[in-house]
Amino acid sequence: MLQQCLGIEDLLTYAAACRRCSLGETRQCVVFGEGNAQSGIMLVGEAPGEKEDATGKPFIGRAGKLLDSVLAEVGLQRQEIFITSVVKCRPPKNRYPRREEVSACLPILQRQIELIKPRIIVCLGNLATRNLIDNQAKITEVRGRWFVKDGSKLLPTFHPAAVFHDRKKLEKIKEDFLQVKETYQKMV
Repeated sequence: MLQQCLGIEDLLTYAAACRRCSLGETRQCVVFGEGNAQSGIMLVGEAPGEKEDATGKPFIGRAGKLLDSVLAEVGLQRQEIFITSVVKCRPPKNRYPRREEVSACLPILQRQIELIKPRIIVCLGNLATRNLIDNQAKITEVRGRWFVKDGSKLLPTFHPAAVFHDRKKLEKIKEDFLQVKETYQKMV
């Protein structure tokens, strides 16, 4: 079914109608992702929060504002990249997504990657890292290291929300995004 989604708009329509898990029953909006699908850089987070669920836009809450400031500081523009998440609907009370919810959404993310063909994918946090790189990975061990998969370079980093619990992680996130910018500039 997903292979019949020939473009991003088809895939968005599919995601908006999705009821493969219980999150489809409790969401306000599908948070499919947004940005420049031709940019070559994709950011993948975990799942939408309350503000994202209300608007359908990814990373617009506190973590999103922090992400925007990091991007600006290293010279990347939010509108020049594509931002999405592993899970497209908000888990109740912002709890961590369950295995069955991830399994339901992962094919949509994989099809997004196939259609967008990013040169660089930044995995924001454990969930994205484990589902795109290695299901046993620990973000504290792989953060800042490059991986190559299916023609894309992947870089895991801390989720911006992790900074709210440990301010020291902010410098690591900035270092990682600086690597992203430098690596991407060499590719184009």
